Amino acid sequence: MGWTCQHDYKGECKLVKKPCVPGMKGCTLKSSEYIFSTGSFEEDKKAKEEKSQTIDFAALARSN
Repeated sequence: MGWTCQHDYKGECKLVKKPCVPGMKGCTLKSSEYIFSTGSFEEDKKAKEEKSQTIDFAALARSN
């Protein structure tokens, strides 16, 4: 299965003006439901755990 990003132009991201790396900071796909593999099981597992952490906004607001 393949796909094309609307911001990709010859390997360059027109949105962040850098080489296209799906899921990078600023990528519209980063906040999507899609998960991109780095090719390393351990790195992917760590990224999944970091993404699954929830933020307690109420506690954060009380601390400020």
